[in-house]
Amino acid sequence: VRQLLLDNPHRVRLTMTPDPELSGKQAASERQRLAALRAALADADKNHIALQAQALAERQRQQDDPELLPRVELDDVPADFRIPEGAARPAGALPAHWYAQGTNGMVYLQAVLDLPALQEDELDLLPLFCACLTEVGSAGRDYRTTQALQAAATGGIDARATVRGGVDDVTQAKGVLVLAGKALARNQTLLSDLLWETLTDARFDELPRLRELVAQIRAQREEGITDHGHMLALAAASAGLSPVAALSHRWDGLQGLKNLKALDDALDDAGALGDFAARLERLRERLCDAPRQLLVVSEVERQETIAEALAARWQDGRTVPQPFALALPDAPPVRQAFRVNTQINFCAKAYPTVAPGHPDAPALQVLGDFLRNGYLHRAIREQGGAYGGGAGYHPDSGSFRFYSYRDPRLLETFADFDRALGWLQETDHPARTLEEAILGVIAAIDKPGSPAGEAVSAFFGTLFGRTPQQRRAFRRQVLAVTLDDLKRVAATYLQPTRAASAVLGNARTLVDLTDWAVATV
Repeated sequence: VRQLLLDNPHRVRLTMTPDPELSGKQAASERQRLAALRAALADADKNHIALQAQALAERQRQQDDPELLPRVELDDVPADFRIPEGAARPAGALPAHWYAQGTNGMVYLQAVLDLPALQEDELDLLPLFCACLTEVGSAGRDYRTTQALQAAATGGIDARATVRGGVDDVTQAKGVLVLAGKALARNQTLLSDLLWETLTDARFDELPRLRELVAQIRAQREEGITDHGHMLALAAASAGLSPVAALSHRWDGLQGLKNLKALDDALDDAGALGDFAARLERLRERLCDAPRQLLVVSEVERQETIAEALAARWQDGRTVPQPFALALPDAPPVRQAFRVNTQINFCAKAYPTVAPGHPDAPALQVLGDFLRNGYLHRAIREQGGAYGGGAGYHPDSGSFRFYSYRDPRLLETFADFDRALGWLQETDHPARTLEEAILGVIAAIDKPGSPAGEAVSAFFGTLFGRTPQQRRAFRRQVLAVTLDDLKRVAATYLQPTRAASAVLGNARTLVDLTDWAVATV
């Protein structure tokens, strides 16, 4: 083994370079193949193909008979739905919220820190800080030892930053940093210790580890473009509509990917890598000073023991910082196109609307399902050939958005978005279509989760102003939406001059978009 494998000096280095002309060559080859097939067809074959295409078009225009399936009606919808209730009870000097749920012996612990006011560079750094925080060493341990301890004692820990717009005003944003983990009840003290040590004593001095993490994050983001292209297009189209939407584009969208690629390239320089590590440490110190609270989800009989362990370890932040806020976004071009390495397109169109607390928000929520079920699915997927498409109201950004997924078309899809609004106003819609849309929204609201998941959702909903009272009122308003409401909100908010559009596609596809702002990712 040593002679033939370990000490074997023979090596082969194989370098493969992607061909930037590959998609064009494949398209040319496909055209040649189709031309050869066409030339070999007899007149009878051509007529048969034309008849098949005509029959398919007629079938796609037909309306399915909904009476063939069992029907759920609005009268079958329960008047209320269950939202778990927690109890506010401090753990030592630290505020804590406790949810007694059946967790099958698991303890879910989350530390929730109020984000302070952040500089622009700190705001851009925050997603990378969260991604690296639980992947480096802590409390004097190197990252390998820390990872082994996490795997042995917990079901995993992670960090994330969450920013949402206000219920009554989407420009009033609130943000938190969440450090979360879960473990068996017998390991709850170890879980608490690990979370505390990660927050207060993470090691950002392991420079090779940081370099590796940034490279991994970049690779994952680049590989995910095709799978999440519609989300990237939606983020780009919405970026100028609200502060939270602009932040989503900076963090998780194409602007964030562009910034990440520039950072990854720069970190090949040792000085830049050291500066990056120092910035992470300074941000950690700032966040450690922020006010914090704990969220605990467990079985009720275990909570007294958990409270004792938390009180012995956790302390509150030392300062009350300037409140977190986001500036209003600059207005981007109303038509943006992004060149990416893909053979298909992802289209999105967004309109500014209202905050989730506005009386028109429930109708906008139902409108998304109504347009998708009645028009967009058939036009974009069945007839247009896209893998998917739809529309929906996005409450955090106060916007209404259309999208397509893995779409062979481009401008034709944007025309279908507009035609859907004409179809809404001009067609005589049967009552069942509205009922189906309302039931779809109610199904999403009432969708059950795990006991722990429902408790976590209830806590963060209340934290961001989505109280049980607000959620129940919204649900009641959804059930009362009428067809006239849908037509009214569409005419009021979905006006052509207010729209912003974005598309992801390859350079060959986008070459004809002369009146669009085109950028390369």
